[in-house]
Amino acid sequence: MKKLLSSVFLLGAAFAASAQAPQGYPNRAIRIVVAYPAGGVSDNVARSLADRLAGPLGVPVVVENKAGASGGIGMDAVAKAAPDGYTIGFSAISPLVLNPHLGPTPFDPLKDIAPVASVMYSPVVVLGTSALAARDFRSLIGFARSHPGEVRWATSGNASLGHLMLAQLTAAANVTITHIPYKGGGQQLNDALGGQFEVLSTNAAPAIAAQAKQGKLVPLAVGAPSRLGSLPDVPTLGELGYGSANLSSVFGIFAPGRTPAAVVQRLNAEINRILANPEFRNQLLAADNVATTMTPEEFGREIASESASNGRIIRAAGIKAE
Repeated sequence: MKKLLSSVFLLGAAFAASAQAPQGYPNRAIRIVVAYPAGGVSDNVARSLADRLAGPLGVPVVVENKAGASGGIGMDAVAKAAPDGYTIGFSAISPLVLNPHLGPTPFDPLKDIAPVASVMYSPVVVLGTSALAARDFRSLIGFARSHPGEVRWATSGNASLGHLMLAQLTAAANVTITHIPYKGGGQQLNDALGGQFEVLSTNAAPAIAAQAKQGKLVPLAVGAPSRLGSLPDVPTLGELGYGSANLSSVFGIFAPGRTPAAVVQRLNAEINRILANPEFRNQLLAADNVATTMTPEEFGREIASESASNGRIIRAAGIKAE
């Protein structure tokens, strides 16, 4: 499956390479469709990117929020836009690597979307609430093993990245934990602070870090390639022996399929220059996000690999769409 998906992405890149870039690109405003609501961490990152792109590109770069369907609505707008480089999108890769395994999607993620640049990964933090007696991850697993189903673990939704993490963890640890799916993070955090369940997993964010520092939530583990600078004493799930559950969210810039390769390469080069800027990298780190730098081809291969892996997890765990 991985080999097939990679071949499809490379075929798409080859097609794009055969198309010529629009003369004088860019010569008018570029729109970045952000697949999430205004005001959040991802929206702030996209707006900072837009501000920093405008100068070297020599045209205004504006942001438009199209939230909903876990990023699917925004990515659908990108997929259906003219493939001329004047509409691009900022999103997690979830609409490409999760949604297609759960049912029909309004666009073909392999043909209708062109990866442009990987921007960052956002770690997933696993936290205990006041309802959990355990104060570290190993104790949590021990309690769950001796009390099957009594631990309730909240995620941002059914078939979300947190749900996949939980499925991988319970399989590897041979424990039974009750999944509590929410629709988004606001109510999930409110209920966590009220002790309505024992554990939650959510993307790292300043609001989460603040609650942890105040002792209202207890960080137990993180899903990330390495520990977070803001939580240096909290181990990754990989360190704890659960490498298959050590998942994090990857965000990037995308263009409509069939966008000329010369346009994609120009955007990739400008975005990677921004990502190399220490000030921008520190801005990401302040919200516990980590800058990533890839070519469009490397980003496409990562998406293909994630899609194949997620497909296996979803089938093995019997995860269904809501």
